[in-house]
Amino acid sequence: MDSVFDYLLTEVLDPTPLETVADAWIRHRVAAGRFDTTVDIAIAGGFGADRLGFAFLSGYQEALRALLPDLAADELVAVSATEAGGAHPSAIQTALTETDSGWRVNGTKTFTTLGILARRLLVIASAGVATDGRNRLRAVLVDAGQPGVHVTNLPAIPFAPEIPHATVTFADAVAQVLPGDGYSDYLKPFRTIEDVHVLAATLGWLVRVGRESGWPRAVLQRLLAAVAFVRGLDMARPTAPGGHIALGGAYEFFESVLTELEPLWARADPVTRERWDRDRRLLATAGKVRAQRLTVAWQSVGIDDIPAVPTDS
Repeated sequence: MDSVFDYLLTEVLDPTPLETVADAWIRHRVAAGRFDTTVDIAIAGGFGADRLGFAFLSGYQEALRALLPDLAADELVAVSATEAGGAHPSAIQTALTETDSGWRVNGTKTFTTLGILARRLLVIASAGVATDGRNRLRAVLVDAGQPGVHVTNLPAIPFAPEIPHATVTFADAVAQVLPGDGYSDYLKPFRTIEDVHVLAATLGWLVRVGRESGWPRAVLQRLLAAVAFVRGLDMARPTAPGGHIALGGAYEFFESVLTELEPLWARADPVTRERWDRDRRLLATAGKVRAQRLTVAWQSVGIDDIPAVPTDS
């Protein structure tokens, strides 16, 4: 397999514009054949993208494959969790029931990224209430093309408008139940896995922009250092507190790199620069949740924050 660092620095840049998600997915799949880990594939997929939204596509899809390694390599898959009350475990009302002919799902998910394009959906559903009053969540895979699944595309959001979102209604949809708990084994770890893979894909895309725009070698070097940072995160234990703290450090380093890049965007192609100004909010969409996870992680290891010692002026 290729070295992802050499790939980022030497791979020929394909100038062909990507007009649709389908175009971006084809280019992603070509890059995927060069690497054997989901993070490296996300990086390479991001490098092949011509905008942040399509880099997100690469990161999102590889995050799903990190969570569910048996997914077919070529199929688009989407997480379907958010409902009218949000995606907190207590807000999940979509119901999973067992019938004589197998498991069925009923309910509505209000915001499913890539819902209109996904061939299969990873659905978080309730199997009832436990004796302690908690929602018993399960994760199921649902074929999006079956009659019991109705997908309604939502209007494009202001940033990364190329990535569609949808409302999905399930009416006795056939479901394949996955082992384990729907929250602790799927939804909770996916949030962290997604952060890592989307960050990886974003860095790949930024290296591409840097090469296209003639950014200084020192900047490309810093971007590759950030790539190395992300590749070193432990995805085997995505809910471990140490991993969350390391991820917090990765994002802090990434933010410092973005600050360094600010004056260099003037060298970028105007269309690329305009898209970046429009789409960069994508990187902040889960910021509040990440900050909460980081706080909990520090609390769980019992290390209190100590104010920095002021330096002499």
